[in-house]
Amino acid sequence: MALTKAAKEAAIKAFGTNEKDTGRTEVQVALLTKRVEELTEHFKRHPKDNNSRRGLLKIVGQRRRLLAYLRKRDLDKYREIIERLNLRK
Repeated sequence: MALTKAAKEAAIKAFGTNEKDTGRTEVQVALLTKRVEELTEHFKRHPKDNNSRRGLLKIVGQRRRLLAYLRKRDLDKYREIIERLNLRK
């Protein structure tokens, strides 16, 4: 259930400064959001997969912490990424 190489490259290109820029907070949040979307689709087909559900909760928690960090460091980028990824708030 890992991201495909094409999906990962598209997220890095959209949110990073170059193709190897995977460390930026914005890129990490985008990649985690893609994984959350894929796991959500997985759970529509496999509702009793509780082991993967635990992984989903860990991913959501990591994304939440990264967003909190981004909100603290740069509020404008935080608002931009929330809007571009169609997240709440």
